[in-house]
Amino acid sequence: MALDLYAGVPVSDFDTAVEWYARFFGAPASFLAGDTEAVWELAEHRAVAVELRPDRAGNALNTLFVDDFAMRLERIALAGIQPVVKETYPNGVRHATFRDPDGNEFSLSGAPE
Repeated sequence: MALDLYAGVPVSDFDTAVEWYARFFGAPASFLAGDTEAVWELAEHRAVAVELRPDRAGNALNTLFVDDFAMRLERIALAGIQPVVKETYPNGVRHATFRDPDGNEFSLSGAPE
């Protein structure tokens, strides 16, 4: 079964959000889908879109499970972004939650060390 994912993040200030997510993902948007929507293709058929939607801003909740958890946290920290919560679950899964300028949560998780 093929599976595509297009996750949306509503924001109140498009330019500020695009700059923040470029630092978070470590790259500029893959493309602009319009004047108020920027898209990062994270893997084949898997994308995150930041869209100007002030009425919904701050309500997104997304998590990426990555195989290079520690390296990504280090790169994001070098970009000036720190997690608001960093924890390890009883099963050893690592989890770090970040908040963009609107308060949208974007988390990273990784397998136990």
